[in-house]
Amino acid sequence: MEELSALGTVASRSPVIESAPIGPAHRRFANAVAELESDLPPPALLRDLKAVERGFGRRGGQAWGDRVLDCDIVLWSGGEWGDESLTIPHPHFRQRAFVLAPATAIAPGWRDPVTGLCVRHLQARLTRPRGIRRDALWSGR
Repeated sequence: MEELSALGTVASRSPVIESAPIGPAHRRFANAVAELESDLPPPALLRDLKAVERGFGRRGGQAWGDRVLDCDIVLWSGGEWGDESLTIPHPHFRQRAFVLAPATAIAPGWRDPVTGLCVRHLQARLTRPRGIRRDALWSGR
């Protein structure tokens, strides 16, 4: 967290959770979320987060492969942001329990500017039990 503190004030941080890899990665991942208060605009913040990753030994290479550290900007108090290198909110965060679970731990009421739903509701939607579709039931006849 020291490295994030250099970019602004770490207002809160989640517990670390373990998750299975996505894509070609071979090891399990430790995931966490931090709420960072910063005066940096999103592109500058992303640039500095990528420098933090490199400081921890992250190297370019295979997308979704094994990595030492992966820092993303998932949500931003300014709502939506988009340019050729950055989209906020992160386009896939709504489908990722490894993002929503720790985010719900520290900011359950934070709203997704696209759907209007808070992270607690997005987490509930993602993790709710799914029923059996009616047309998939066997009639027994």
